[in-house]
Amino acid sequence: MKYGFLKVAAAVPAIRVADPDYNAAAVIAAGKKAFLNGARVVVFPELVLTGYTCSDLFLQDALLSGARKALLKVRDATRGSDCLWFVGFPLEWQGKLYNTAAVLQDGRILAFIPKRFIPNYAEFYEARQFAPGPVEPENIRFAAETVPFGSHILLDVDAVRQLRIGAELCEDAWVMNAPDLEHCMAGANLVVNLSASNETVGKDDYRRSLVTGISARTISGYIYCSAGDGESTQDIVFGGRVLIAENGSVVGEKKIFDNAYGQTAVTYADLDIARLNYERRRMTTYAGCKEGDYLILPVHVQQQETELARVFDPHPFVPDDKNRRDARCEEILNIQARGLAKRLSHISCETAVIGVSGGLDSTLALLVTARAFDLLNLPRKKILAVTMPAFGTTDRTHNNALTLARTLHATLKEVNISASVTQHFADIGQDRDVHDVTYENGQARERTQVLMDLANKTGGIVIGTGDLSELALGWATYNGDHMSMYGVNSGVPKTLVSHLVRFFAETAKDPALSACLFDVLDTPVSPELLPPTGDGKISQKTEDLVGPYELHDYFLYYMLRCGYSPAKVYRIAKQSFAGKYDAATILKWEKIFYKRFFAQQFKRSCLPDGPKVGSVAVSPRGDLRMPSDASRHLWLKELEELS
Repeated sequence: MKYGFLKVAAAVPAIRVADPDYNAAAVIAAGKKAFLNGARVVVFPELVLTGYTCSDLFLQDALLSGARKALLKVRDATRGSDCLWFVGFPLEWQGKLYNTAAVLQDGRILAFIPKRFIPNYAEFYEARQFAPGPVEPENIRFAAETVPFGSHILLDVDAVRQLRIGAELCEDAWVMNAPDLEHCMAGANLVVNLSASNETVGKDDYRRSLVTGISARTISGYIYCSAGDGESTQDIVFGGRVLIAENGSVVGEKKIFDNAYGQTAVTYADLDIARLNYERRRMTTYAGCKEGDYLILPVHVQQQETELARVFDPHPFVPDDKNRRDARCEEILNIQARGLAKRLSHISCETAVIGVSGGLDSTLALLVTARAFDLLNLPRKKILAVTMPAFGTTDRTHNNALTLARTLHATLKEVNISASVTQHFADIGQDRDVHDVTYENGQARERTQVLMDLANKTGGIVIGTGDLSELALGWATYNGDHMSMYGVNSGVPKTLVSHLVRFFAETAKDPALSACLFDVLDTPVSPELLPPTGDGKISQKTEDLVGPYELHDYFLYYMLRCGYSPAKVYRIAKQSFAGKYDAATILKWEKIFYKRFFAQQFKRSCLPDGPKVGSVAVSPRGDLRMPSDASRHLWLKELEELS
C-alpha cells in the first residue's frame, strides 16, 4: 500500500445452491488465499453464502438460519486478518429480507450494505423475496453485535491516504441513478459490486463497457465480481465474470467460463489509489465530495509495501501492438499536419522555412510540413529546406538532409555557417578551440537567425523541430532551436518521434526516401555542435550527455500524467527496466531529470505555438503552468533519501 497502491481480489468460489456450510468453507478458503497473496480487499459474488438462485427457498427458515451461521463462520475466519471481505448474504430484518453485502474484518461484521434496486423483469424476479434496502444507515442487532445497515456507508481505510470504499450490488450499477455515483460524490474512490449476472449472447460486451464507463465517469476503482459455477442452471447460466477497473481501464479480469469447471477462481489487481486522487484533483469538473447523510466508518489496515504484479509500460507514449502503433502514428501526423495547415491558411502564408540537419526531429518536421502542404494543395517546392553545415556536421547527416529535400520535392538551400560563426566568435572574443557552451550555442543561434531572415525574405514562417522530450529537459538553445513560428513537434516525445519516422519509412512509395529515413533512424541523436571524430563520425551523442531518452520520457509521463512522486517513479522504473538499467543508473538519470526539468522551465514559459498531440504537454498555454523559479528541493530530497 506504500505509494498508494492497493492489492485487491475478486473471488468466485464454486458453490452449492442452498448449502451455506459448504459455501462458507469455499469462501473462507478463497478469502484466506487472497489475504496470503497480499490482497487487502476481497470481493465475493452476490448471495454467495446461499447461492443467488435459491428462489423461494429464501423464504425458508432453514436456509436463513443456515446462512446466519455460515456468515458467523466466515466472520470468525477473518480474525487476525486486516483484509476487508465483502460477502453476499441474505439479511432478515424486521420482517423483510434484504440482499446485502456483509463487510467483514478481523472477526467483526463492520456493516451490512443492501441492494437498493431489485429487478423484477425478464429472468429476474427478486422482488418476490427481497425488499429494496434503505439508503440512510441505521444500527441493527445481529448475533449480539450492533451493525450499521444502509446503502450510504463508506469505509475509510487508513493504510492508503484518502481511500474510501463503497458498495453496491448487481442491478444497482445498471440503473440511471446508480448508488456508485452517490458513493463517489461522497468521497468513495473505490466501489465494489457483488453481482449475479447471468450470461446471454452479447451481454458481456455491454457489461464490460458499463464497468469501465462507471470507473471512468467517477474517476474511481471498481471491482465487479459475479456468480459462477455451482449456481442453478435450471433456466440461466452464470459465467463467473470478474472485472477490476481503474479510471476507465481494465487492470484485472476473469472472462466468462474462464476457469476449470467446479474450481474456485481468484483474480488480483493492483489499484493505484494515489493516482485516482491525483486525477480527481486535476479534473476541475469533478464534483467536490459531500458526505451528507453518509456514515463514514474508520477502518484500520496495516500499511505494507505491496508486491506489485501490475505492469508499467517502459514506453508509455508508444503502443506495443504494431497495428495500434501505426494507427496512433497516423492520428498524430494528422494532428501535426492539420495544425500547421491551419496556421498557414490563417495567415495566408504559402512558404515554410525549415532547418534540415539529417537528424530525427528535423526529418519528422519536414515530413509533417510536406503533408500539410499536400492538405492545402500547395506545391512542395514552396517548402524551403535549409541545411546549414558547420563545425560538427558529418557527411552522413549532411547527405541525408540533401536526400530528404530532394525526395520530398522541397526546395533545397545550403548555407554553410562556419564563416559567419567564426566572425561572430571574433566579435565577442570567443576562442574557436574552446568547445564550451558559447561555442555550441553560437552555432545554434546563427542557424536560427538564418532561418528567420530567410522566412522574412521569402514571406514564409519558420517551422520548429524541437520535440517534447527536449523541451522537458531544456535541451534546446534559448532563442536558438528553441524558437520558431510554429513548433510541429512540440507535443511529440523523443521515443515516439522515431516511430513516426519509421511509419513514414515503411509506408513511403519512394524507395530512396524510405532508405534515407531508415538511415536517419539508425543515426545517433546529436546536435552536431562539436567537431566529428577523426574518422568523420558523430562525436557528440546526446544520450551520453543527458541520459537515455526512454528513461526521461518515462519519468516525464509518470510525473506529469500520473502525478507520481519521485520515489514512486523510481520504484516502478526499477520494475519496468529490470535487466536493462540497474537501480543506480535509474536513480542517477532521474535526479538529472528533475534538476533539468525545474531549472529549464523559463524556456517552456515562452514556447512558440504548436499542437498538443497526447495526454502530456508542456506548453504554458496547454497543460503546464509552472513558475520558472520554483524550487526543486522537495523532489530531489525524496530521491536523495533513496540513495
